[in-house]
Amino acid sequence: MARFDDCLTRTGHAELRADRISTLQVNVGKYCNQTCRHCHVDAGPHRIAEQMTHETAQLIVEVLTRHPSIETLDITGGAPELNPEFRFLVREATALKRHVIDRCNLTVMFQDGQRELPEFLAAHRVHVIASLPCYSEENVDRQRGKGVFASSIAALKALNALGYGAENSGLALDLVFNPQGPSLPPPQAALEADYKRELGKLGVRFNSLLTITNMPISRFKLDLEHSGKLQKYTELLESKFNPTAVDDVMCRSLISVSWDGRLFDCDFNQMLELPLAEKPIAHLRDFDLDVLQRRKIHTAEHCLGCTAGAGSSCTGALLTGAR
Repeated sequence: MARFDDCLTRTGHAELRADRISTLQVNVGKYCNQTCRHCHVDAGPHRIAEQMTHETAQLIVEVLTRHPSIETLDITGGAPELNPEFRFLVREATALKRHVIDRCNLTVMFQDGQRELPEFLAAHRVHVIASLPCYSEENVDRQRGKGVFASSIAALKALNALGYGAENSGLALDLVFNPQGPSLPPPQAALEADYKRELGKLGVRFNSLLTITNMPISRFKLDLEHSGKLQKYTELLESKFNPTAVDDVMCRSLISVSWDGRLFDCDFNQMLELPLAEKPIAHLRDFDLDVLQRRKIHTAEHCLGCTAGAGSSCTGALLTGAR
């Protein structure tokens, strides 16, 4: 039994099961213009072959059309905007009155063919969730590459100029913080105040900060192994297990779709190739909402990251004030 399941048992929890699907989180591919040290997708410029096709994108639209209870289409990557089907998905989902999220690395806006991306996002009222791992230029460039901070600030200002981050504009702009190393994020509200103060000095505004715990998988796990810190980090996550976070973990209310249409419990399970427990429903072609929103979640040791401290999800900390 994995450590996460031990923690569930010790705290009187039954096995983890989904209770609804309100979000379809779609990874359209692993191609990205950046190669970040903490990336759990192992994305980068070399992952050009793993890209969603139009046929698979059409299956996503068909699922959304059949199931109005799926309220949100959360598009991620890689840099999702670099996939040719990104704009098709945005147009179709917004036409269906869905809440659309773009998980944006900001610097993609300066790639060839992407200069009008801010206007496209604003025109379709896409909720932009942008990764900015620190308000310090030194820390961001150390994690993501020289010049990334300056480009990110320029992209944020371009979004601000269109109304993103402004009160009552309806154009939501949230930022994402990941710790630099093997530690839990600090309290989300306090860090958000720091971000707003420091970025405000640069003329940047945003709505909310989302703190996300780094999962010990893929590129970040390799970094921990090379530095001899993997065991200590796993022990930290286990020692900070918070049973009150279990009910709100993201896998209970979403389904994750890979670039080739396969279904997973979450984006992390997708990267680890951990299949759904409901084996007959392994692909968008077999999508059965009733079965999927009652499914048993495939758990493993990395799930400790979602329930440590204040908890962690794609929407940030799960619990206010927890450490």
